[in-house]
Amino acid sequence: MAGPVSPQPIIHIRPKKGLQLIDVRELSQYRDLFTFLVIRDIKVKYKQTVLGGLWAIIQPFFMMVVFTLFFGRLAKIPSDGIPYPIFNYTAMVAWTYFATAITGAGNSVVGSGNLLSKVYFPRIFIPLTPVIAGLLDFFISFVVLVGMMFYFHLYPNARCLILPLLILLMMFTASGVGMILAALNAKYRDIRYTIPFLMQFWMFATPIVYPASMVPERYRMIYALNPMTGIVEGFRSVLLGTVAFPTDMVIISAAISICLFAIGIIYFKQVERYLADVI
Repeated sequence: MAGPVSPQPIIHIRPKKGLQLIDVRELSQYRDLFTFLVIRDIKVKYKQTVLGGLWAIIQPFFMMVVFTLFFGRLAKIPSDGIPYPIFNYTAMVAWTYFATAITGAGNSVVGSGNLLSKVYFPRIFIPLTPVIAGLLDFFISFVVLVGMMFYFHLYPNARCLILPLLILLMMFTASGVGMILAALNAKYRDIRYTIPFLMQFWMFATPIVYPASMVPERYRMIYALNPMTGIVEGFRSVLLGTVAFPTDMVIISAAISICLFAIGIIYFKQVERYLADVI
């Protein structure tokens, strides 16, 4: 005679109250799902494309060509004593990742409406997925940057050890802004039309086509409140040796990046409980 059947455990999913930050234990339990979402995002991006991963190179490279022609040759924008093409491409590698990550994160929640309404998982995975998936494109374009460095006889030095920190700060900034825009976009659908304008304005407010040295010295600390200022100048300093490492700018950028990341988490966690209702 069979013994009594043990009852199935009942799991109650309830919204948490109060100020919420990241639940590391919960994220760890769903890490396989997060990995799947990142891989899916990469596959969808390159599915049925002719050039595939080459798109990671084409966008920053051709932007570099256009900027070199108009800003380097015609406008004679200074480039801290190094060839303008690599001066600009170094910044474009960082900026292309940053802009793509924010755009993808900002539109991610609306694009995943069916998934959000059918199954439970940490909603924060949705805007973070484009930030992590975009690293593949970043490293592909970075390989081209290394080739250009050798072509122009610019060789890595010990300062390149700082590069992972700059990449991490860039990811924090993209994640924070992406989470804020994703939550806003879920509530106000016209935000998606604002994102391209925001990124275009932000690009010209960042030393992409010009060096930060063009900004009057008395305004540089205010200019550094744009977190990408210290990050881009840091990229150029450690990779190209254009100027001394901008420690003050990077410290300010780091503080702003961490603040944006924390604000993004807090705001997204407050909005996520209503996402299934507003999508």
